[in-house]
Amino acid sequence: MFLAPGLLITLAFNLYPFFSTVWKSLTDARTLTEGQFVGFDNFTALFSDEQFWIALRNSALYVVVVVPLLVLLPLLLALLVQKQIPGIAFFRSAYYTPVVASVVVVALMWVWMLDDRGLINGVLEMLGVDPVPFLSNQWLLLLCSMLLTVWKGLGYYMIIYLAALANVPRELHEAAEVDGAGAIRRFWSITVPAVRSTMVLVGALSAVSAFKVFSEVFMIAGPTGGPGGQDTTLVMLIQRVGTGLQGRTGYASAISITLFVLTLILMLFVLRADRKDKD
Repeated sequence: MFLAPGLLITLAFNLYPFFSTVWKSLTDARTLTEGQFVGFDNFTALFSDEQFWIALRNSALYVVVVVPLLVLLPLLLALLVQKQIPGIAFFRSAYYTPVVASVVVVALMWVWMLDDRGLINGVLEMLGVDPVPFLSNQWLLLLCSMLLTVWKGLGYYMIIYLAALANVPRELHEAAEVDGAGAIRRFWSITVPAVRSTMVLVGALSAVSAFKVFSEVFMIAGPTGGPGGQDTTLVMLIQRVGTGLQGRTGYASAISITLFVLTLILMLFVLRADRKDKD
C-alpha cells in the first residue's frame, strides 16, 4: 500500500509513455490519427534521412566538446572556491547563479550579445575588427551553443565536486607538500584519484544532457536549426517532425527510440571504461 502511489506515478508517467513510444515507432501514426503497423519502416527510413544524420552529427559533436569541459572546468572551479576565506560564499553564489537562471532568459542574453549588432560585435567594430557572424555561421553558432551549455552547467557540477573534495583527507596534501610535491603534482596524484568516481558521475550526467540538448540550440539557432537546418540536434528534429497538425508522430517516436538506444550505449561505454580503469 505504501508503494502503490509511487508505482502508479511511475507506471503512468514513465513506463506507459515509454512503451507507447515504442509501439508508435512501429506505426505510421500522425498527430490526429493512430496509423497502421509498418514494422521497422520508420527505422529504415532514418538511414536515408539527411536531416537525421545532420542531427546525429551535431549531437555527437556536442558530447565530444561539452563533456570534457564539464568534467574538468567545474573541478578547477571547485578547487578555487574550496578554501574557507572571508567572502568566498559570494563567489560560490555568483558561480551558481547561471544554474538557477532560466535557460530562455540566459539564451536571449547571449543572442543579444552575439548578434551582428550586438555587444561583442559592437566592441569589435570600435576596435576596427570586422563583425563576426556568430549567429549566421554554421559552426560558430554550434560552438556558441556549446559554450552556453558549459557556462550554465559549471556551477551545478562545481557543487558536486565541492561535496567530493570535502571528503579528501587534508593529511594527504600536507604529506605530499612536505615531500616537495607542487600544486600540479598534488592535483594529479591526490585530487584526481580521490574524486575519480565523481568525475565519472559528472561525465555520465553531462553526456546525457549534451546528447539530449534542445533549449540552448533552439533559442540561439531558432526553430529552423540555423542556416539550412545545419545546426539541428536530435531532440530538435524530434520536436520538428512530431509536432503540428500533420506531425509524423510515428517517425518522431522512431527517432526518440534511436536516441534512447544511443544514450544507453553511451552510458554503458562510460561505465565499462570506469570499470576497466578500476581493474
